[in-house]
Amino acid sequence: MRTIVITGGTDGMGAALARHYLAVGDRVVVIGRDQAKFEALRATAASPANQGATGSTTFDSGAARAEFVAADLSSIADSRRVVEQLRREHESIDALVLAASFIRRHRHLTAEGHEASWVLFFVSKYLLVTGLADRLRAAGRPIVVNTAVPGTRADAIDFDDPGMSRGFSFARANAQQRRANELLGLLATAEDPRLAYVTWGPKGLVRTGFTGEVGPGMKMAAAVLGAIAGKHPDVAVRPIIDLIDAPTPGRAAYRGAKPAPLVGGEHDREDIARLAEMIDRDFR
Repeated sequence: MRTIVITGGTDGMGAALARHYLAVGDRVVVIGRDQAKFEALRATAASPANQGATGSTTFDSGAARAEFVAADLSSIADSRRVVEQLRREHESIDALVLAASFIRRHRHLTAEGHEASWVLFFVSKYLLVTGLADRLRAAGRPIVVNTAVPGTRADAIDFDDPGMSRGFSFARANAQQRRANELLGLLATAEDPRLAYVTWGPKGLVRTGFTGEVGPGMKMAAAVLGAIAGKHPDVAVRPIIDLIDAPTPGRAAYRGAKPAPLVGGEHDREDIARLAEMIDRDFR
């Protein structure tokens, strides 16, 4: 039985992945903010068990293999607590899917004094990937799937002001997070060459709602277009399932099932070191 950890696993594609892996008999740890949504997910979980002597298929409940860790991953304290709990309760982790999302169009400071999007979309992922490195290493074929859409400029990170106290924009913040997550893949695979690390984004629209501060116009447009042309989350995650079930060591990037180019810069190694130093300085 594999252990699959999914952040943002109560909604959309994260929930679709959780349903799939509970159905095939794996242990699934969902990290999220909404206990009620998790209970609804767990209530529907069932997986085919071994066939009996008569050849008939019986079913066992997946509820016992579904675990929930309540956390807001825009909180450094919650992110650290999640890492500690996972380390305490699991000796190995086969797949870590980083899918938590809360879109903010404007700069927002958390109660801890950090820019919320930077923490949610990168710092929490850094803490999870590095904090769980030995648990991933203990698995036979470990993989991290990071739903940070691949592809952005190599110079997208503002190392002097990553919280963007000056000149914040959604586009700048998004590009910075995406680049930082690609560098995180370089760090993670350098430390464990057996690890598969994939930055992944969907190909086209997915029939799921935006979570966050996106305004009624964008939500309505997404709902209408998604209903017309969007893929159901259960279909959209099929490429992720294929990647998890047959991981290839090293870094890769995909849009849907199609490989995407990895961004390379002249100073990748130096930039990785600067990111690590920044985390140690500002978030430990």
